[in-house]
Amino acid sequence: MCGIAGIVLAANASEALSLDAIGPMMALLRHRGPDGDGIWSDSDAGIALGHRRLAIVDLSDAGRQPMRSANGRLIITFNGEVYNFGALRRELESLGHGFRGGSDTEVMLAAIECWGLEPALQRFSGMFAFALWDRAARVLHLARDRIGKKPLYVARLPGALVFASELKALRTLPHFRPEIDRRAVAAMLARGCVPDDLCIWNDVFKLPPGAMLSLSAADIAGPADTASLKARISRWWSLAAVAERGRRDPCALDDGDMVAELDGLLRLAVGERMVADVPLGAFLSGGIDSSTVVALMQAQANRPVRTFTIAFGERGYDESVDAGRIARHLGTDHTELRLSPAEARTVIPELPRIWDEPFADESQIPTLLVSRLARTDVTVALSGDGGDECFAGYSRHFLAARLAPLLRGPSRMRRTAAAALDHMAGGTSAWIVDKLPLPNALRRAIGGDRLRRLAELLAADDTRDMYRRLTRLSSLCLARDAGPAEADAPPLDDLVSELIFRDMAGYLPDDILVKLDRASMATSLEARCPLLDHRIIEFAWRLPTAAKVRHGQGKWILRQVLARYVPRALFERPKQGFDVPVGAWLKGPLRAWAEDLLTAARLRRHDLLEPVAVRSCWQEHLSGRRDHSRVLWAVLMLEAWLDESTAPGAAGPINQLEPILQGS
Repeated sequence: MCGIAGIVLAANASEALSLDAIGPMMALLRHRGPDGDGIWSDSDAGIALGHRRLAIVDLSDAGRQPMRSANGRLIITFNGEVYNFGALRRELESLGHGFRGGSDTEVMLAAIECWGLEPALQRFSGMFAFALWDRAARVLHLARDRIGKKPLYVARLPGALVFASELKALRTLPHFRPEIDRRAVAAMLARGCVPDDLCIWNDVFKLPPGAMLSLSAADIAGPADTASLKARISRWWSLAAVAERGRRDPCALDDGDMVAELDGLLRLAVGERMVADVPLGAFLSGGIDSSTVVALMQAQANRPVRTFTIAFGERGYDESVDAGRIARHLGTDHTELRLSPAEARTVIPELPRIWDEPFADESQIPTLLVSRLARTDVTVALSGDGGDECFAGYSRHFLAARLAPLLRGPSRMRRTAAAALDHMAGGTSAWIVDKLPLPNALRRAIGGDRLRRLAELLAADDTRDMYRRLTRLSSLCLARDAGPAEADAPPLDDLVSELIFRDMAGYLPDDILVKLDRASMATSLEARCPLLDHRIIEFAWRLPTAAKVRHGQGKWILRQVLARYVPRALFERPKQGFDVPVGAWLKGPLRAWAEDLLTAARLRRHDLLEPVAVRSCWQEHLSGRRDHSRVLWAVLMLEAWLDESTAPGAAGPINQLEPILQGS
């Protein structure tokens, strides 16, 4: 796991950057790789590649980057891990290739030499973003892993193309003068994050998951046209194709054999991710996903696995007791750090700097804290991320399974029902939900303010609109501009599958993986996600929906695997998110900080927000009439990011939070 950056100059570009600019870019990525750095440049070709190293496999100088291929033609700077490099190495050795060291980077170069870039990518199992320079052809290749675990930002400047693992590296460049993309702001306020197909800065884009971009110096000559660059992007892996192929070739195994097949795939994925030359552990929340990962780690380990949990004092937000029970049953070496609310809140001033783009998933706080905890003892931690997306773990998945006939009913009937539910939600919704003859899981899903959400779902125009309503933070319009519409999904045979696809194609790379990457790398910790192995994703798309959602619960098949290692009594309970009580904090110790950021004058300063709507939302939240915590957190994170990004080093409200926290 590392940080990478690069500069490619157009031939004879009068306004071109100096290749020396790569040095300051790499300095700002040190947290991603504190164990060493390297720069390779060729002034005649007009290229510089930089690398910050977090040494995981082959800690010797033989693993240093940028790395040159055996024949000297290829230079690579690589962020991530290829987990099946051992098997690939043995295959390449059988073909006559020799190796100087033991790194996966050297195996990647040999594989590309042997099979070509795209065929080699198809063979790699891992997470990665890399730049590969072909010295003979003078062509730069950029590539990103299948699902988007590792980031890669790309920008066109006058006479140059630049790229980096994080936006902060691009901000060091003298010609970098971007403007805020208003569509990205609107999308962030609706979803809590900037989607992967947008960037907070105009003329900067993220290389999409499963994509590659190849270009020469001639391709970046002329005006700084980002659209022409994006048009050159090609896909070497497609989630839509995997989903459609899975539906054409469904799994024909019975329940028992399906569970055994998944168990074997998970063992392989977990085992490959346990290969490291540094201390290794795992995050353990006590939920289905992390418990499954830890159980399979311990089943293959010759000593107790190191596991880590953050404990919160606030009731309803603490899973540490459940995690402790799982850890004791499995016999892990478990570390629990109990934090007071004040201690948890102390990380808030750091969030805009760490996430680079405005980001408002409040679970970023415990994710950052558990990463810091783990880094005190290990350099690599396995995570359970991906289980919800692969195996239908979100409440919207099993809610859709129950309500699918109604949601696909005639639009006039749905809108009439929606109006009635919305009217009821405005009054005594809790009493109404209590009286309805509903299963407990469904009652929890639509209780309280969620009755309004059910009304919104019934009023949706189509499944794309339904998903947007299911996942948006609020129906309130707080931004000046409208965000982009949801992308189309491939034709799938049921509503649950369509929701899963949209989560895997959008929510996963937009939010979940950004959260994990920035939180872990801010602490120089490598986080690995075995549940997102491409072989598991492909198997999951071959499964019938009934293998995922059954008896009103999601992740049926994953529960069966976990039950092979852990008694059901230790994990069968309602799903609990990895959240913090920001709603209560905003009414209490964070109120003064929030008030300062939410003044009408501040809200008007960039002409991005609707000040009247935001102030009304804030007052409703303080009064207790509505819980607007999620959308208010998005507004606050946007305002804090604006302070950080538009006036670096200035003392703004985000810095003024420190004394408030210390006194709370």
